[in-house]
Amino acid sequence: QMLFRIVQELVLFDFSIEILMDSTTATAELGWTVYPAMGWEEVSGYDENMNTIRTYQVCNVFNNNQNNWVRTKYIRRRGAQRIHVEMKFSVRDCSSIPSVPGSCKETFNLYYYEADSDTANKGSPAWMENPWIKVDTIAADESFSQVDLGGRVMKINKEIRSFGPVSRQGFYLAFQDYGSCMSLIAVRVFYRKCPRVVQNGAAFPETLSGAESTSLVAARGVCVPNGEEVDVPIKLYCNGDGEWMVPIGRCMCKAGHEAVENGTACRACVSGFFKSSQGDHQCLQCPINSRTTNEGATNCVCRNGYYRTDSDPPQMPCTTIPSAPQSVISIVNETSLRLEWSAPRDGGGREDVVYNIICKSCGGGRGGCTRCGDNVQFVPRQLGLTESSVHISDLLAHTQYTFEIQAVNGVSDQSPYSPQYSSVNITTNQAGKNHVPMSPSVSPGCWDLRTPDSITLSWSQPDQPNGLILDYELQYYEKSMAEWNSSVVRSQTNTAVIRGLKPGVIYVFQVRARTVAGFGRFIQFFFLFCYLFAEEYKSFFQEKLPLIIGSAAAGVVFIIAVVVFVIICKRRSFERPESEYTDKLQHYTSGHRMKIYIDPFTYEDPNEAVREFAKEIDTSCVKIEQVIGAGEFGEVCSGNLRLPGKREILVAIKTLKAGYTERQRRDFLSEASIMGQFDHPNIIHLEGVVTKNAPVMIITEFMENGSLDSFLRQNDGQFTVIQLVGMLRGIAAGMKYLNDMNYVHRDLAARNILVNSNLVCKVSDFGLSRFLEDDTSDPTYTSALGGKIPIRWTAPEAIQYRKFTSSSDGWSYGIVMWEVMSYGERPYWDMSNQDVINAIEQDYRLPPPMDCPSALHQLMLDCWQKDRNNRPKFSQIVNNLDKMIRNPNSLKAMTPLSSSVHLPLLDRSTPDFSSFTTVDEWLDAIKMGQYKENFANEDFTSFDVVSQMTMEDILRVGVTLVGHQKKILNSVQSMRAQMNQITSVEV
Repeated sequence: QMLFRIVQELVLFDFSIEILMDSTTATAELGWTVYPAMGWEEVSGYDENMNTIRTYQVCNVFNNNQNNWVRTKYIRRRGAQRIHVEMKFSVRDCSSIPSVPGSCKETFNLYYYEADSDTANKGSPAWMENPWIKVDTIAADESFSQVDLGGRVMKINKEIRSFGPVSRQGFYLAFQDYGSCMSLIAVRVFYRKCPRVVQNGAAFPETLSGAESTSLVAARGVCVPNGEEVDVPIKLYCNGDGEWMVPIGRCMCKAGHEAVENGTACRACVSGFFKSSQGDHQCLQCPINSRTTNEGATNCVCRNGYYRTDSDPPQMPCTTIPSAPQSVISIVNETSLRLEWSAPRDGGGREDVVYNIICKSCGGGRGGCTRCGDNVQFVPRQLGLTESSVHISDLLAHTQYTFEIQAVNGVSDQSPYSPQYSSVNITTNQAGKNHVPMSPSVSPGCWDLRTPDSITLSWSQPDQPNGLILDYELQYYEKSMAEWNSSVVRSQTNTAVIRGLKPGVIYVFQVRARTVAGFGRFIQFFFLFCYLFAEEYKSFFQEKLPLIIGSAAAGVVFIIAVVVFVIICKRRSFERPESEYTDKLQHYTSGHRMKIYIDPFTYEDPNEAVREFAKEIDTSCVKIEQVIGAGEFGEVCSGNLRLPGKREILVAIKTLKAGYTERQRRDFLSEASIMGQFDHPNIIHLEGVVTKNAPVMIITEFMENGSLDSFLRQNDGQFTVIQLVGMLRGIAAGMKYLNDMNYVHRDLAARNILVNSNLVCKVSDFGLSRFLEDDTSDPTYTSALGGKIPIRWTAPEAIQYRKFTSSSDGWSYGIVMWEVMSYGERPYWDMSNQDVINAIEQDYRLPPPMDCPSALHQLMLDCWQKDRNNRPKFSQIVNNLDKMIRNPNSLKAMTPLSSSVHLPLLDRSTPDFSSFTTVDEWLDAIKMGQYKENFANEDFTSFDVVSQMTMEDILRVGVTLVGHQKKILNSVQSMRAQMNQITSVEV
């Protein structure tokens, strides 16, 4: 059994928590302090696994006015700012105890008291709420009762509460019973932390969570050995649950090192491998003809005889010089020469092979061969030839030349050896007509209409050929091109067919004859097209011209008829009113017809819905600036979005935390699939999504003032009624739009309304409430019939039957109205969720907030009709609010204080002053505790004096905020009324 327990603890061990105290590990009596002595009692008991533990129990239910306290020993906080308390307890059902008085409870209170040292004794601190600080009233989800066999079935409840910030060296916990029969089975006190982790190439130290549950504590990372920071300083944020979030920046392994062990270390490249730059990529094997000399190489050295240029990438193989060109052909014509050759057999492993022509003149009475002079012309050039031919002219007659055709490439200049070449020796002829055949006369042919891209040319034979004519050479090229780009056709006769010509282009043709003595001179001529073709085209156009003119005239007549018909139709449409059918037709056929919402989960592949309704944004366009909060699936940041061709805008960015499941990714992106279907000024606008890179993001417009509930609390009493109604009108307009699209929100609350800098309210948080898991720690969402729903905002039929409709959204809107008019007060105050459900079933409703116009409270009550069919539609709500805005006098009538007498259970806006012993307690109850010292300094220290306060007194105390003035004055008037009522009863 002991082994099983150890294994179980190891499996359930959470590295994100640090235990400060655990009552189940005590091996002797706990020895906690109890008050009074006949209250709590320490006994031995069993936990749910039947392990022996020490517990505290109390069951004085038959005595009234119970006030039993038990205090833990001193607990050191060890640097923690927020403390979590896990309590396991069982509670006896009051209804199962016979003859139990009405004072029986099924709840208890949790308190804490801070101290720098263990100084508590039996009388100090005092056993009362002040100086103890109340954390919460703890209620059991399940209670147990007597069973038929005479035993008891113990049902253990587990609740977790947290408090903070704590700043002293330690604290005590206290548990107050005021009339229950219960057992405190186990108490575990802990704080959350983010454990040491290596992420994004950096090591982050163990970091304690912040003082608030939503706090994000930044931690600076240090790159792992041989890692380097990229862009910004690398950070991670520790959230309230002890989870690392929002990676900003990163470290990458430097050159010569690669990431291993899932990016937690950088290892030097082994011999034979290299990495040339910083980055995530792995070491590469050295390319061909290269090697490394040691580990951690940033490049590979070329082997002997092989080279790499400065522009060659390091992963490119080392190369060598090319071999010599092949198959050199020379054609001599008097003092001109044409050389042609084939590419080298081996290019050295490169494709940038070019050719150089080295000209040497041999003989001429000067001894050996020397370089040719500058008078020799090379076409297109002498060096860097990319084609395998060259034309050389202006050579000396009767002179022997040697031409070397060198092959070179990008690494030839790095080789100590001369380039490889092929050479050819030629001797020029003397210029003179005895050696030159007569040039032909040219007789151009005509375009062949059947083959309009070819031409047939013929010319006369030379009158006095210098020998037997071997053949003719015909060269041609476009007049706009250079001569060396010419094409060559050889013909044994004085006729040639040229194909592939372009119509309308002027070509240059030149022809010459060749005998055994060589070539004669070129005869050059130009040619565009044949007159025969032009004449036929002209006759064709003349034949078709009447038909073309007739068709054009018919077209003009048709256009005139259409214009006249449209004008007549428009005139008739103005002469008679449009019918209802026409209105409907325009509604469904216009470009702005109302769309119907499509549930993304009706798609077989939900990713298809994302692609259809949300624009994919390249991650390079998004820049995260700072973290502004935490959402259900990850963190929420602010940043900038710069799309191509558009100005940079401020945006909000929701990111999906690392380690997500496919279902979490689907649920996260479903909000974008929903939001992307909406286009309304009071609905949060979706800019797009990032799904192809990590982290996955949803990008929306940025709302400067954040959520509506916190914004109102920060600006308590600072707005006029008209401004508040304007906010409500915007929310109602957005909900009307959603209703028209057949979309049910399900989680409408002030926390899900965002406010921009112009006080425009926009509905947000779409779809997430549909996927709330049962293990969520948010107390707003409470389990009901197998799911999590926000009890305080949800209509009765939705709580009981899961029936969510536009009418249930209307109920939620009424709660939002109450939140707005009370400046972010929590609906139903500190009542438990079960109490709220019971109160609503008994037809109790929230009273009007302070200074709430009766017209607005009546609209709230309309939204809270039990029969959902009687609740107003959102279109009616918008119309009602518009009427109020147009007629501000309708907002001046206030609900009198006496109107809340029929709502005793829920009227917490004016607490009974008789339940408080001091003015300070009263100020805390109305949430004006910040003025305690002000009241004391002006001697307002008793209820008799406070009840006579006027507005001048409140100003003299130092209350300058209008909202706070009204709240205090309203409570003073209530106090005065209660005191007068007590006096009249006594009389």
